[in-house]
Amino acid sequence: MKTRITEMLGIEYPIIQGGMAWVAEHNLAAAVSEAGGFGLIGGANAPGEVVRAEIRKAKELTDKPFGVNVMLLSPHADDVAKVVVEEGIKVVTTGAGNPEKYMDMWKSAGIKVIPVVASVALARRMEKYGADALVAEGTESGGHIGEQTTMTLVPQVVDAVSIPVIAAGGIGDGRGIAAAFMLGAEAVQMGTRFVVAKESIVHANYKQRVIKAKDIDSAVTGRSHGHPVRCLRNQMTREYVKLEQEGKSFEELEYLTLGTLRTAVMEGDVTNGTVMAGQIAGMISKEQTCKEMIEEMMAQASELMHWS
Repeated sequence: MKTRITEMLGIEYPIIQGGMAWVAEHNLAAAVSEAGGFGLIGGANAPGEVVRAEIRKAKELTDKPFGVNVMLLSPHADDVAKVVVEEGIKVVTTGAGNPEKYMDMWKSAGIKVIPVVASVALARRMEKYGADALVAEGTESGGHIGEQTTMTLVPQVVDAVSIPVIAAGGIGDGRGIAAAFMLGAEAVQMGTRFVVAKESIVHANYKQRVIKAKDIDSAVTGRSHGHPVRCLRNQMTREYVKLEQEGKSFEELEYLTLGTLRTAVMEGDVTNGTVMAGQIAGMISKEQTCKEMIEEMMAQASELMHWS
């Protein structure tokens, strides 16, 4: 299965693992890369030295290519941007913002830059500034989201740019991969499915919450202040929505969620923590190794697309 993305990243299968905060660490990234996909270490809000340590640990587990997701809103973004150069990382994806100020430094280090975009306007702008590919991420995805659905965003981005496009948001099996390719994508990025991977360090409670999720269990908080986040409904989301309806300020709402993603991922508090997951969670029913997931999804996609 060769596309411009598999060639660019040097991978066997056109599957990229999302750079999820607290979840996408060295164990998961290395396991996805070892299985023929492309693993990502999520920089999240971590300091540069923490990301450096994660990169080095991943290198001990795999000699296959992997990348780093740089979260541009992080207070440590400048440091992380330098660390990826110093550690010889070849591919960077970026989230929550515009990576223009790092482009020259990354390009001169030979790094491929793949921004995550949620609109055609940002896609065009990123291509103009030298992006090598784009992740077009629909509102179905977990965590921080845009407004467009994957089904509508991907083909519009594909038509707007000449660089390859990776589809993300609501993709959790081979049918989703095949659909993304029909829309013009040349690879997919997945987060929620990999949360329940055997190699994922996520707390068992969090994994079970994803596995038990139904189609209607997805909730979006933060729409009122323009920072929507998709997660699974629980006590925390009910409280948040109530406060939002009462017109509480962004600061008050932000205080409610401070550190709650970490609490859910690391400590397994799925009642008061933020259980980030995409709308696809209702379709995920079992824990598997990354290799089992990727092979099962690729077999299903290949059959549907008649790839030999």
